[in-house]
Amino acid sequence: MQPAVCTLFEGHYHYGVAALANSLFRSGFRGSIYAGYRGSLPAWCSNSVENKQFDWPGSTTFKVAKDIQIHFLPLDTDYHLTNYKPDFMLQLLSGPAADTEEIYYMDPDIVISVSWSFFKDWSACGVAVCEDLNSPLSQYHPRRMGWRNHYGKSNVVLNFKEDTYVNGGFVGLSKKNFGFLNTWRSLQELMAPVIGGLNRSVIGGKKVPVELKSQFTRFAPFAKTDQDALNAAVEAWDGPISYLDKTAMGFTQGVTIMPHSVGTKKPWQMKFLSRMLSGNQPRLVDKSYWKSVYSPIKVYPKSYVIWKLATINCASFIGRFYSKN
Repeated sequence: MQPAVCTLFEGHYHYGVAALANSLFRSGFRGSIYAGYRGSLPAWCSNSVENKQFDWPGSTTFKVAKDIQIHFLPLDTDYHLTNYKPDFMLQLLSGPAADTEEIYYMDPDIVISVSWSFFKDWSACGVAVCEDLNSPLSQYHPRRMGWRNHYGKSNVVLNFKEDTYVNGGFVGLSKKNFGFLNTWRSLQELMAPVIGGLNRSVIGGKKVPVELKSQFTRFAPFAKTDQDALNAAVEAWDGPISYLDKTAMGFTQGVTIMPHSVGTKKPWQMKFLSRMLSGNQPRLVDKSYWKSVYSPIKVYPKSYVIWKLATINCASFIGRFYSKN
């Protein structure tokens, strides 16, 4: 059975979806990418065709290259998309991706930089997750204690495994661990009243009322919403968890397998020469992104990609001598 990759996007994040798909193709991935979205589809997939195979109104399919395609699935939910990940994956497993034996969620600001075979081997080890930039959180950290106190009221037992705090931008599962998604979804639903509903997130969504502002401060149990619920699910899950450290997403130096652009400014929004004058060098993910936007999906004219790569190289060279990093 072919593996399934899924992502969620709206607005300008379509630029990241294209780069993710291109990098997956280069890695050797062959199969289906399921892209849940709100809004309208981007120009680069204007020749996508209606998909009559799925029981999903409005779905279309875009052929990336031989044996790899993106299925665009319009979403009818008021959830902030970052809080919709387990729900979307479960919908896929009961519908369009019912036959798959591996499923991977990847944020649309991730680029794959290793052979796809690594992911198959990794997900066979347990629920595959990556350490977050803000890790670790110790056993008795206020946020971990907040999760235990909150979920304990619903008779959910959390068992501390290790102090690694994982990033919500990637989860990889083999069939034997698909049940983890039910745990994650359940914990998000139990979290919802605390943050005022799953249409709210620290990164946007419905405006947070004044009386709930304290739920999004640094030490609040669910300041990172879906990511905190994911980490609580890691403790609630009784199966194996396979962690990779901060190098995996390029947060620290080392062997990076999927550079991840965290923060509000994304690689497709960066003006590298201007940033260089402020002492900021291009990041690994910026370089990886611009190397992934011309083929097989052509997001920009080739001349523009060449220009962007040239400015990245120039900024990186100058950054050797002038940098605030």
